[in-house]
Amino acid sequence: MKEKTFRMKIVVLASEAVPFSKTGGLADVAGALPRALEALGHEAILMIPFHRRFLKPSIVLESVGLNLRVPIGPKIVEGQVFSTTLEGSKGVVYLIDQPDYFDRDGLYQSAGVDYHDNFERFLFFCRASLETIRLLELAPDVLHCNDWQTGLTPVYLAEQYRVRAGLERVGTLLTIHNLAYQGTFSRWAMGLTGLDARLFNWEQLEFHGKLNCLKAGIVFADRVSTVSPTYAKEIQTAEFGCGLEGLLSARRDQLTGIVNGIDTTVWNPETDPMIALNYDIATFERGKAACKAQLQRRSSLPERPDVPLLAQIGRLDPQKGWDLLAEVADGLLDLDIQLVILGEGAPRYHELLDRLADKHPGKLRAFLEFSNPLAHQIEAGADLFLMPSLYEPCGLNQLYSLAYGTIPIVRATGGLADTVVDAAPATLSNKTATGFSFVEPNPRALRGAIDRALAAFADRSTRREIIANGMSRDWSWNRGASEYAQLYQEILSLRSSKAAG
Repeated sequence: MKEKTFRMKIVVLASEAVPFSKTGGLADVAGALPRALEALGHEAILMIPFHRRFLKPSIVLESVGLNLRVPIGPKIVEGQVFSTTLEGSKGVVYLIDQPDYFDRDGLYQSAGVDYHDNFERFLFFCRASLETIRLLELAPDVLHCNDWQTGLTPVYLAEQYRVRAGLERVGTLLTIHNLAYQGTFSRWAMGLTGLDARLFNWEQLEFHGKLNCLKAGIVFADRVSTVSPTYAKEIQTAEFGCGLEGLLSARRDQLTGIVNGIDTTVWNPETDPMIALNYDIATFERGKAACKAQLQRRSSLPERPDVPLLAQIGRLDPQKGWDLLAEVADGLLDLDIQLVILGEGAPRYHELLDRLADKHPGKLRAFLEFSNPLAHQIEAGADLFLMPSLYEPCGLNQLYSLAYGTIPIVRATGGLADTVVDAAPATLSNKTATGFSFVEPNPRALRGAIDRALAAFADRSTRREIIANGMSRDWSWNRGASEYAQLYQEILSLRSSKAAG
């Protein structure tokens, strides 16, 4: 539904965005949200670093004719700006070009080690973005910053740019996609910023003797958001707050949780070109049967339509619940099931999967890689999806699973708790159940949820109902974009009040 409010101009700042660069879910959000805001009638501009080696040949860029000169400590770093548009929209994308900083093999690290100059790289991006906004006279209503890489932007706006024409009343939003990544650097990094040394104190930029970019953004942004309502509550606790729970609790009235959406131009079983047979809520039984057979063939597993096919996609990492999965996997594979894994991570999990594959031939296939086409085929072909994360700010794979009629089994944390309705007697009765969840982060609770899911899979009527419930929901960015638009309006009202005061 279209927003009934006035047209706003939003500049979204992010360190990565699909289809230009990607390491995680931030890129999906940054690439999809501007298009969704445009569909609501707003003007959304995306601004990202130009990660040159990740650019697809089909994307055409034009220079906007700016020569940026950005002070970084005692030196001046020069950069340029290129522009293009987001596919399927009129939304402009500005790419900040500085080859010494961004023309690298990885976005943030090489061979698993962070680049030594990451602070300098993203300090440049924050300042260059504000310079680009000023020089192009974009005059946005709101700057939507994302994660620590853009955390200093609200600080520079407040300290140096608020007096510039077109930026007097601009509002700021900082979205936290994963609080565990805060951008903390030596206190000596403060000397590179050009900011007043008075800001390096425990209430603003300092954090246990270091400069904390995410904390800076939380303190200086007009509003703060994160990627699910439950995660917004969790990060105010010592268990999930990563040391910032006190600050986030103090800002609880300005902290909002908004669940991510999925890009339905890419993730849609009705149109997905990567799967064996397209399907919708009326035809999912036939469609998923064809996709399951395709996945079994590709996985070199027996082509059996009756056997429950479980799947897991993502990093093989403790945060994703792999210690729990390691405890239950052997006993689970003793059952008449199949299991397909896609992802890579800690070597000990690679070794575990190799051992399990040898012990349970014809039941397990692990693809220790990342393949986007295979990810689509797994979501379409699997019956049940495993996502027992210890914490999950939002999560996307459970949303893909729901959209593709693959029943998710999740731990009730963060966005998983907000998007998957456990199939309990009451929710089965009122037809709201969409999956299976458990609370305690232990193997027994996980195995209990899996056993309940297997029992539901064996009951065709129950299985059909749970799948239909999940597929009938709108998992697109329509809802999330509307919630962000409302939040932007609240920010503008706040700025107007401050200006009037």
